Amino acid sequence: MIDEFTDDELPGGLLSGDYRRDSDGRENPLRPQKLRDFQGQENIKSNLSIFIRAANDRSESLDHVFLCGPPGLGKTTLAGIIANELGAELKVTSAPAIEKPKDLAGILTGITERCVFFIDEIHRLKPAIEEMLYIAMEDYEMDWVIGQGPSARSIRIPIPHFTLIGATTKAGQVASPLYSRFGISCRMDFYLHEDIMSIIRRSAGILEIAIEDDAVDLLAQCSRGTPRVANRLLRRMRDFAHVSGSGTITRNTVATGLNRLEIDSKGLERLDRQILRLIIERYSGGPVGAETLAISAGEAVESLEDFYEPYLIQQGFIKRTPRGRMVTELAYEHLGLPITGRSVSGGKDDENQSLLF
Repeated sequence: MIDEFTDDELPGGLLSGDYRRDSDGRENPLRPQKLRDFQGQENIKSNLSIFIRAANDRSESLDHVFLCGPPGLGKTTLAGIIANELGAELKVTSAPAIEKPKDLAGILTGITERCVFFIDEIHRLKPAIEEMLYIAMEDYEMDWVIGQGPSARSIRIPIPHFTLIGATTKAGQVASPLYSRFGISCRMDFYLHEDIMSIIRRSAGILEIAIEDDAVDLLAQCSRGTPRVANRLLRRMRDFAHVSGSGTITRNTVATGLNRLEIDSKGLERLDRQILRLIIERYSGGPVGAETLAISAGEAVESLEDFYEPYLIQQGFIKRTPRGRMVTELAYEHLGLPITGRSVSGGKDDENQSLLF
């Protein structure tokens, strides 16, 4: 199997959804192996089951699959499930690990018939690699140049029929010619509360953790709709229950543990709340530009836009406008702060304020 994933990761605390080698390696026992065990994403599962069955019945390779969505929702897990359902070999790598065309050539010449080739963060592929991949995806051939100078010539090397699964957290950055070559496109969304509860119960069973129903409900409420976050919180609550309690995770255990981890009932960490307070207290509720807000919070703009903002926007705490970021009434209510007229009304004062940033 190809070595997987680089250390170039987004920053984040316990509730980060990005891949981390130290902790995510321990999640492998929790990863479902079959579609029937995969919780949530019902529409995606339903469609994939049909496509996989049809490919198996015809003894063909599955069409290329494009998976997109926020980190931690199960894109890598789903790639493994597809390979298992097809009864095919799985090769895994990440786009930054493929630095030169010869790296991709080495992988493609070593795959077997109907192999599943998974590329994580596919939006980071270099243009030369993309162009080489186009031909491989469409014609199952690979262009290769032999010789140098006047004697150089290009030959096409046939490769086995395979299924490419490309995963990304930034679908908008995937080149259009590459995206158009995927026959199956799946957009993964944040999970419903009931689905997260099912995931926690399943993980607790696998890890042999005793957990009460009330504790499951509270834990799911704080998991950002993300299975990876839910599993990480479950392990931390197991630690609290083991050291401070009877070994059973109760609602009180979860409440105490979340308080010590500075995670509130909506799954917001300290820095999430700090961002909201900065907009409210320092910039009168907004609008405020991303760079100004990032400097005030002591974070990089990329971290603010890629990690913190998506969940805050999805939960309705902030909104992006042409003039900058603004908080909503929900943010005031959640933080227990009085609502100021200017920040919510969006009147002329807001327009003048936006000129400062």
